[in-house]
Amino acid sequence: MKFTEHIQISERAIRHLFSLSRSYATCLILNAVLQNLMPYVPIYFSARLIDALYERQPVQVLILYAALTVGIVFLLSLLSAYLSSRRDIANQELYLSEEWSFSQKAMEMAYASIEDPDVMLLRKRIAMESQTGYDLWYLTSSTESLVSSATRILMSLSMTLSFFFLEGIPLLIKLGFVAGILLTILCGALASRKCETIFSHFLDTCVRLNVFGGKYGDYIGHYSSGKDIRLYGMAESLLGFSVNLKSEHHRLSMKLSWKWAALKAADVALSHVLKFCVYLILLYAALSGQITVGSIARYVSCVMLLLAAASEAVSNVQRAIVNHTYLKRYFSYLDIPNPMYQGSLTVEKRDDNEYFVEFRDVSFRYPNTESYALRHVNLKFRIGEKLAIVGKNGSGKTTFIKLMCRLYDPTEGQILLNGVDIRKYDYDEYMSIFSIVFQDFRLFGFRLGENVAAGSSYDPQRAAHCLEQAGFGERLAAMPEGTDTFLYKEFDESGMEISGGEAQKVALARALYKDAPFLILDEPTSALDPVSEYEVYSSFNEIAGDKTTIYISHRLASCRFCDKIAVFDSGGIVQTGSHGTLISDEGGIYHALWHAQAQYYTEEAGAYTA
Repeated sequence: MKFTEHIQISERAIRHLFSLSRSYATCLILNAVLQNLMPYVPIYFSARLIDALYERQPVQVLILYAALTVGIVFLLSLLSAYLSSRRDIANQELYLSEEWSFSQKAMEMAYASIEDPDVMLLRKRIAMESQTGYDLWYLTSSTESLVSSATRILMSLSMTLSFFFLEGIPLLIKLGFVAGILLTILCGALASRKCETIFSHFLDTCVRLNVFGGKYGDYIGHYSSGKDIRLYGMAESLLGFSVNLKSEHHRLSMKLSWKWAALKAADVALSHVLKFCVYLILLYAALSGQITVGSIARYVSCVMLLLAAASEAVSNVQRAIVNHTYLKRYFSYLDIPNPMYQGSLTVEKRDDNEYFVEFRDVSFRYPNTESYALRHVNLKFRIGEKLAIVGKNGSGKTTFIKLMCRLYDPTEGQILLNGVDIRKYDYDEYMSIFSIVFQDFRLFGFRLGENVAAGSSYDPQRAAHCLEQAGFGERLAAMPEGTDTFLYKEFDESGMEISGGEAQKVALARALYKDAPFLILDEPTSALDPVSEYEVYSSFNEIAGDKTTIYISHRLASCRFCDKIAVFDSGGIVQTGSHGTLISDEGGIYHALWHAQAQYYTEEAGAYTA
């Protein structure tokens, strides 16, 4: 990494720190300055006090020096304590802001990036590196340490500068004094660099251990795992895995410690040799009458602080440089662009609901892949129609829905709404016209009503009505708090567990609650038995009313409720028509799929039940 790039990352890192929490960053820097100013107050006034005693100055002068020492340190301590408390309070804000920045990035990111394996791996790697101390924690700690070191260096230099203007000290001794300081700093820098390299390698190794440890912790820490652990006798093997993981970490830590000790020993030895030389030089200056007794104490203290601060500064600069590699990766995630054209047209609000959707020669392939998921798809349907999409796994059904909802844009061709390319519509407004239940929907450990409304505020009566429409009414009546009942136990120990089929009904209720013109159900009844499935589709056919409803289902019995059926195969539409038309085509895929499933169904009163 070039020097200019290091400078750019440093500048951005500091701006990022202030953007996350200006209060934290300000208190961190000011407190670091104050805490490192305090040691110099007693050093300065103690030297003055010693000289005053030696010169037998009045008691008032002695008391004044003592009072100034104690008083200034007391005031600085009070201010430092205030800044520390403010920083500690803002610390929570800092990490919450960071967490929100990544959450916000995920929400603003194009859906193609969300599904991109490389982006997912990047986010996981950043999370693991953050756990080992890099990124934000190193940024805050190195910023504090560098400010502390810079403060001590400046104060030490300002209080020792007069030594180099003493005429009685030979130039050669002064140059030797400076050379010794520089040599100590250089050796400390080399030792520190080697330590950082070793530590960086250690942390890189720990990323793998942290990944395993995190997954292990997530598994055994989740209450739902308790059944498997007990029924399959997994406790001993899981415990053994944990022991092996910790033993490996301990072995690597011990290896690191021994290497560190050897490097630090050489650095400390050289530092103490220089300190001894400093004492000799200052004794020579004192015996020759060049400096006072108090000045000896001041120079010795300041030089010792200077050496420690310089060594610490070099170490922290090197640590910051190492962290720049991780910060570069950290910022690369935040810099992922959103290539989706946002558009500006308003989606037309029509009283007659006469919307038309058309796929015009649409082809699509997922990012970083060569094969097409959809190829030359042409389909037109009117809002208010009931459209069924059927086909084998991997035939392109869900991809078709993702394109229509504009989670992705077509690789080739156009998708039109009322004759206008959907990319020209305002993105958020266009997304608002869809209520969708995907196969991989997610419910959260919040209140039932919050899950239905997909938000913290909701209308309890409306939520309950939607749940009843979705077939969840009987279970809702048994819940003690109604729509205020928590689902699962993540946030409330009295949370209710629901089955997979019940969860699907809650997801259906969520789609109803949004009340959008388009209602899309992607395998919404996969966890339901055929009888319940029939009930859901029958009721939804009535509930949907004049909404455009699109069903994706492997169970072809659901297609009987639809106006039009599109049969997908190998990424293309191979048949379209009504159920009666398609079933009569004995050479078609639909006919084959229908009769392959017919053995599992018995027709009773016009319905298909198990």
